[in-house]
Amino acid sequence: MAPFISVIIPNRNGVATIDKCLAAVFSSGYPDFEVIVVDDGSEDNSVAVIRTFPCELLRLEKHSGAARARNVGAAHSKGEALFFTDADCLLQEDTLSIASKTLAGEGPTTVVGGTYTRTPYDKRFFSRFQSVFIHYSETKNADHPDYVATHAMVIDARTFRKNNGFAEAFLPILEDVEFSHRLRRAGYTLVVHPELQVQHVFNYSFLGSLRNAVKKSLYWTIYSLGNGDLLADSGAASLQLKLNVGAYVLSALLLLLAFPIGRPFLLPLIPGVILFNLVLNRGLIRALYRTGGAVFAAGATLYYVMVYPLAVGTGALLGALRYLAMPKRARPA
Repeated sequence: MAPFISVIIPNRNGVATIDKCLAAVFSSGYPDFEVIVVDDGSEDNSVAVIRTFPCELLRLEKHSGAARARNVGAAHSKGEALFFTDADCLLQEDTLSIASKTLAGEGPTTVVGGTYTRTPYDKRFFSRFQSVFIHYSETKNADHPDYVATHAMVIDARTFRKNNGFAEAFLPILEDVEFSHRLRRAGYTLVVHPELQVQHVFNYSFLGSLRNAVKKSLYWTIYSLGNGDLLADSGAASLQLKLNVGAYVLSALLLLLAFPIGRPFLLPLIPGVILFNLVLNRGLIRALYRTGGAVFAAGATLYYVMVYPLAVGTGALLGALRYLAMPKRARPA
């Protein structure tokens, strides 16, 4: 029989998206579920919006982070399975059905993840790039992912409680990565089901996309240095992305050596570095093309190889500096 599912959604100042999120959940074709929204000390009008939907609303007295909000939601849940998503994610009509069938097929020792739809809710260029990038990165190793993301995570409730949920005394983000790694070390299996999808509301401008890249890269670097897996092929922090940043840095160094230092014979190496990088990232480029056609793929590829690495590299440098400045006892591991 289909399990009763508790859909758990943390909310922090989500007035721009929480109505869309909840409307999508309650449009689900799945027959048996509850919705628990945990408000994390919001300062906008989102709580009033949440109260217009037939969900359970829990309110934290002060802003405590998404990990704490998810744990509180799980503690108050009645479901045999827990489905975690975010306040800016829109479940598809079949999302919970796919989650239920996949978890039933895999069993309680498996944690099942999903991903974003290739096309985001908003059709802005940088939102489309981000949605394709994450969809591709999170599904290319679907049988053995490095982590399962909380924008679409389904887990047996007993498994969640047995493993103490998400780490609350942790970084502001990436608690799902830490939880995934902890579960895998405990002998659990992680899988990503490519058809288990939610549609994300990004609304990314050019600067918004770059700010997101800096922030994510900063915290990924702090966590990865502590975890000893800086060069791992880890979902959105993919090996291809890291090599993309490396190719960018190498090309910049070759330019620097060619002109200010007077080594022009190094210039012909730059096209080779760029070509090698494009070959390494050919899977992503194909995904961009399949999603948006040749014009979109060309523009998104130029952004990915010429601009995006600067933001990711800046975040990585800031993260490394912040990690080194931390007392050893405070470093994430």
